[in-house]
Order: sequence, then C-alpha cells, then structure tokens
Amino acid sequence: MSDRPTLYVSITNHGFGHAARTAAVAGLVQQLLPEVQLIIATTAPRWLIASYVTGDFIYHACGHDVGVIQADSLQMNLPATLQEWQKIYDRQEEIISSEAAFLQKLGVDLVLADIPPLAMPIAHRAGVPAWAASNFGWDFIYQDWGKEFADITRWIGDCYSKCDRMFHVPLSESLDRFPVREAVGLTGGKPRYAATDLRQDLGLEQAERTVLMVFGGLGLQAIPYKNVELFPDWQFLTFDRSAPSLPNLRCIPDPSNDDMPRRYRPVDIFPLCDLVVSKPGYTTYAEAMLVDLPVATIPRSGFAESAIIQAALQDYSHHQIIDSADFFTGSWDFLRQPVLPPRSGQGLPKNGTEQIAQAIIDFLV
Repeated sequence: MSDRPTLYVSITNHGFGHAARTAAVAGLVQQLLPEVQLIIATTAPRWLIASYVTGDFIYHACGHDVGVIQADSLQMNLPATLQEWQKIYDRQEEIISSEAAFLQKLGVDLVLADIPPLAMPIAHRAGVPAWAASNFGWDFIYQDWGKEFADITRWIGDCYSKCDRMFHVPLSESLDRFPVREAVGLTGGKPRYAATDLRQDLGLEQAERTVLMVFGGLGLQAIPYKNVELFPDWQFLTFDRSAPSLPNLRCIPDPSNDDMPRRYRPVDIFPLCDLVVSKPGYTTYAEAMLVDLPVATIPRSGFAESAIIQAALQDYSHHQIIDSADFFTGSWDFLRQPVLPPRSGQGLPKNGTEQIAQAIIDFLV
C-alpha cells in the first residue's frame, strides 16, 4: 500500500500513438506533482514511455486489449484481431480480478485509460474511479467490420458506458457511449530541442526543404525511397531502420538504444522540418498541429477513425492528401505542390495535455 498519490495508466496495445499521447499526460503529471507514483500498464515498449515520462515509473507489462493486429501501419488482419479479442473476453473475470487486486496492493487512487475497455471494470472492482482520454473507442472501429465482431463490439461499448469521466480530445468521433464527456484541447508531446542543436547533433546541413517521413510504430512496407533522389536539394529524414543509404536520406538514431545521449521522438525532429509525411494517426497529426507543421497524409481505408481525423486535418491544419498511387508507384508529385490552408480558417486549442494533467492532480491532492 502506497502513501503516495498513485495513478494507474492503462494504454491500448496498438501501435505507438496511444502510448505517446497518454505518456505525455503522465509525464506532465509527474513534473507538476513529483511525489506521484505512476504505474504504466501497456505492452508498448518501455523506452517509448520513458521518452515522455522522464522520472521514475512502474512499467507494468500487460495487455488488456488488442487494438488491431497489423502487418504494418496500413495492412490489418481482422480474423487475427477477433481471435485475440475472444481470448480476452473469455478470460475477462480472471483478468479483472487479478488486476484489481494489483491496484489495491499498490494503493492506486485513480485509473486513466486510453482506451482499453477492461480498464473500467478493473478500476471499479478495485474501488477507484475510471477516467479515460481518447478520440475514439474500439467499438467504433469494429462496428463496421461485420457480424463476426457484433458481440465483442457490444461488450466493449458496455464497458465504456461505465467510465466515470472521459476527456474528449479533438479529431474525434462522438464517444456517446461515455456518460460523462469533457472537451479538451490537443494532446501530445512538444519538441525538446532547437533546430540549430538538432542540426549540429545529427550532422545535417541546411537544405532547401526538410521532410520527415514517419509511419508510426509499425512502420510501412514498400516505401519507394528511390524517389528522394528526385529532390537532390532536399533533406529527407526517417526513423525506418531498413531505409537505404542515399545522399539526401538520413535515418534518425534509434530511440530504443539506451546508449544514445539523446533519444529523439518524431516530435523532437519537427523544428527541422517543413513537412511531415504520414499515414493517418491522431498523435502525429496532433503533435504537428501543436507546432503548426504541415502534414501530407496517405488515406487509409477500413479504419473508421481515419476519415474523421483526416477531415479534421483538412479543417484545422495546413495539409496535403496524398494520392496512394503517387506515393507508392509515382514520382511523388505531391511534394511539388503547395500545401493547402485549413478549410475552416481556424486552429484547435492546444492545451489538452495540460487540462487532463491538471484534472488528475486536482483529484489526487
């Protein structure tokens, strides 16, 4: 039993975006309330959490949801996803009882979820409130995937209906299964280094334009990197360890390497960039919007969140929508086109991380 205020953070096991945006909140809670004990429950790699939470935390490696089983950031395996969810559904009582006992043992005061549905019954079994922060629920994704997903979708929605407080971030579906919703601003991390320091540390010369290509934790297969040679005066940056060696393509040092003096996250590279090229993803979009960096995005089909966040990107950010054929088999003509201004002529509030962190602190103290 801890005498410190204790926050248990349950993060979905899907890519890196959920872990990044929620770890940014947890990291700010720790900065503002140094005595807090943080428990981060996820299968996202520890190094990723540590790149946002710079102090001590308990890394609780566990998976209470599935997300989507994917070969890369665009290719989904629906049968495997359903099979893994069925395993969790069949073991739900065992998982809830075991994890609730873990929460009680460590004296957890509050649960924050993004967005495993079992976090709600786990918290309530342990006798603590269940809060959440997200732009979508997994039932929203699965509801379009046919009758095979119908039972799992209903069960997930029922779990969400027991959430005590949902922080409703922008780029979002309605989240109407959550009974108490509170609108907040954009969430995510912010750059830690100046462009001049980055350029010196990475050995980069000033280029006509600098483009960062980032496709989440799962990456993207078959990127036609040869196209960067069509823009010899530009600098292209990537985190892809399999990228070829080309004169104007630089691979950012592996952030999972403990021996690196600095671990660069995509958001840390943004001060160097004129454009980020990405697949649809809340965290990449939001972190780019936080620093007013234009985004060029490849459309994604079959994933309900994508259309929503892509429309929001068009409404609130300088942007380009990339034709998939141009990206994968063309000559990247989109890079020769100007980015488009926000359709709404407006931006979004940028203080969501701060709003959620302060609400947590107000509850804990």
